[in-house]
Amino acid sequence: MKRFYIETFGCQMNVHDSEKVIGTLEQKGYVQVHSPEQADLVLYNTCSIRDKAEQKVFQRLNENRRAKGKVFGVLGCVAQQEGEKIFEKAPHVRLVVGSASYPRLGDLLVQIEQGGGRAAGLSLDTDATFETPATRRDNPYRAYITIIEGCDKHCAYCVVPFTRGRERSRRWESVLEEARTLAGMGYTEIQLLGQNVNSYRDPENPERTFAGLLEAAAQTPGIRRVRFTTSHPRDFGRDIVDVIDRNETVCNMVHLPVQSGSTRVLAAMQRQYTRDEYMRRVEWLKGSPRNIALSTDIIVGFPGETEEDFRETLRLLEEVEYDQVFSFKYSVRPNTPAQKMGDHIPEEEKSRRLAELQEKQRNIQLRRNSGQIGTVQEVLVEGLNRSTGQWIGRTTQNRVLNFVTPPRAGGSVPGREEMFGRYLPVRVTRAGPNSLAGECVIAV
Repeated sequence: MKRFYIETFGCQMNVHDSEKVIGTLEQKGYVQVHSPEQADLVLYNTCSIRDKAEQKVFQRLNENRRAKGKVFGVLGCVAQQEGEKIFEKAPHVRLVVGSASYPRLGDLLVQIEQGGGRAAGLSLDTDATFETPATRRDNPYRAYITIIEGCDKHCAYCVVPFTRGRERSRRWESVLEEARTLAGMGYTEIQLLGQNVNSYRDPENPERTFAGLLEAAAQTPGIRRVRFTTSHPRDFGRDIVDVIDRNETVCNMVHLPVQSGSTRVLAAMQRQYTRDEYMRRVEWLKGSPRNIALSTDIIVGFPGETEEDFRETLRLLEEVEYDQVFSFKYSVRPNTPAQKMGDHIPEEEKSRRLAELQEKQRNIQLRRNSGQIGTVQEVLVEGLNRSTGQWIGRTTQNRVLNFVTPPRAGGSVPGREEMFGRYLPVRVTRAGPNSLAGECVIAV
C-alpha cells in the first residue's frame, strides 16, 4: 500500500487543485494519511503570491531534509515559478509539478519509481488541468468548479501569469455537466473558480460569457447556492449584477479586489482601471435590491506609495464600507515588473500602514455586522464548536454565523449527521467584527 501526505498553501484554487491531486492519487492506488511521518510520498501544494507563503514551503522542506525512504514533491505555483531549480535548493525533492500537469502525476511517479531519479511536469501549454482523472472532495455539501485558468492581465506585482500561464477557459457544457453531476451527488452549493472568472469565454462559442455561465449554473436543479471568485474590476460588467438580481440562487456577495485607492498607484500596479472606474462598479453593486455584500484585497506599501496615496486607500474604505478586506504588505515577487522598481517602502512603514488599515476596517466590519442584528438569515450548517456548543454556518453573504438551537423536549440535542448540510433560518442576536451569533428560529 502506497501512502501519501499533502499540505496545501494559498487560495481556493490551490485547495481545489489538491482535491484533484488527491483524487488522481487515490485512483492510482495511493491512500492518504495525515502526517508526513506516515507517508511514502510527501507533497506540498504551494502558493507564490506572497513571499511569506513561499518561505513556508522551503521551511517545510528544510525540516524534512534528513527523512529517509520518502519521495518529496513540490506542486503548484512555487513549482512552476522555480522549476527544476528546486532540485538544487532542496536536493531531497524528487518531484516538481505545476498545476497544468496534474493529470500526468501518476505517470511522473511511475517514472521516479522505475528510474530512481527525479521528474518534472512544468508545461503550461495545455488545458488538461480542467480534466483530471478523479477529484476527491472533502466537503460533502459545497464543491469547487474551475472554469478558467491563468491570467492575461500582467499586474506589476503578480506572478500568476508566470505560474498559471495564459487565460484558458473551460468548455461551457463541461462546466454545467460537472454542476449537474455534483447536484446529483447531493452537493447543494458550488463555487465557480478562476484567477479572473469574469474573463471567461466559452472556447467553442466566445459569445457565451461569464454572466451567461453564472446564470446557467444557477438554474441547475438541486443547486441552492452559487458563488464565484475572483473577479477583476476591468472585466466586471453590469450584466453580472443583473444575473445576481435575477437569480436568488446566486449568492449576494462579490469579491472585487481593488488593491489601492489611489489612481496613481493603480496605474503603477498596471491594474487597467482608475479609482473612479472601480467606484462605478461599486455603485452597480450597492444599487442592487439584493443587498450585495462586498469584499476586496488591498496591498499596502507598493513601491512609490506616498502617505497621501495610502490616505486615499483609507478614504476608499470609508466610502465603500467593505464587508471584508484581505490586506497585505507588498512583497517583491520574481519575474514581475515591480521587482525592478525603485522607491521601496521600508518594512516598518509598511507594517504601520497595514496596522492602521486593519484597525479602520475592523471598526467598519463591526458596524456593518451590527446592522445584521435582529434579521433572520439562512445559513448552511457546516461545523460545530464543541467548546461553546454553537453550530457554525454561513449566510448567503458569506458571513460566519454561530448559533444555538431551541431545546428539544426531554433535553436531547441534534447530532452532527442531522445538522451538517442543512439550511436553517437563524435570527442574529450579536455581532463582532468577524462573525455573527444567533438563535435558530425553528425546532430541529
